[in-house]
Amino acid sequence: MRSILLLAGLLGAAASPAWAQADSTATAPGAIACGPMQPAQLCVDFDASRSADANAGELMYRWNMGDGRTETGLQITHCYATRARYQVTLDVLVPATGEVRRAERTFEVDLLTRPVLNFSVGPTTTARVGQPVVFDALDSALTSQCQSVTTVWDFRDGFTQQGRRVEHTFRKAGRFQVRMSLRGYGGGTCGESNCVSQEVVVAP
Repeated sequence: MRSILLLAGLLGAAASPAWAQADSTATAPGAIACGPMQPAQLCVDFDASRSADANAGELMYRWNMGDGRTETGLQITHCYATRARYQVTLDVLVPATGEVRRAERTFEVDLLTRPVLNFSVGPTTTARVGQPVVFDALDSALTSQCQSVTTVWDFRDGFTQQGRRVEHTFRKAGRFQVRMSLRGYGGGTCGESNCVSQEVVVAP
């Protein structure tokens, strides 16, 4: 039986990183300054369909996902619970002979190669003047080579704040495109300010 060919790729990995842009403070109030939310993409496709071998007959595929779980099938999608690096191994079983080819193929899955920019607003994205609003950066993170990452909030009302989870009270009514920026030091795009924005409506 010839070697198994494993094809795998992150879901949505071909999408352009519209959020990767330099920070700009020269933005008119209410304008959208950053890209949309970029939550962690933790689901991975695996495809062993090119491994068909007429001489071997029917084959069974067992995937060891590297997180303590296993999947079976020719084509699978596996979703990880944590953004990390994983080593996936594929065992191939030949029912006709009982042969088991363990670790027929090994694949490294690195979920740390793309930044994650995502934040929540609570209790809702609509508040009143004087009402505290909580902003949480959730699982936002830059790539693994980035160091000393700082979370910066620009509430677009003249006030800024730093921290993973902060509270802010708007002093006037309006629509505010709140920006969350991650700023880090290191190689690649770490020196840039990667940011996303979300609108908060403040009523009188």
